[in-house]
Amino acid sequence: MIKIIYFASIREQLGLGDESLAIPPGVLNVADLSDWLQRERGEQWSAALGNISTLYAVNQEMVNARHLLQEGDEVAFFPPVTGG
Repeated sequence: MIKIIYFASIREQLGLGDESLAIPPGVLNVADLSDWLQRERGEQWSAALGNISTLYAVNQEMVNARHLLQEGDEVAFFPPVTGG
């Protein structure tokens, strides 16, 4: 199992703050997980997670989309950060 946490506008779009999920077959890294969630859960998920600028963290460390996942990981999805 992995724990997935959704932050800020992603959480608002999905209406979901976090969930636990068995790592789906064929999902090896963060990009695979994002693609799987979008493919399995549809348009709303694609809109929330499909931004090329989405940021990721695994076990509270910022990572790139190729970061390999392991059982027990905590994966976080963050929307792009803007400044002012």
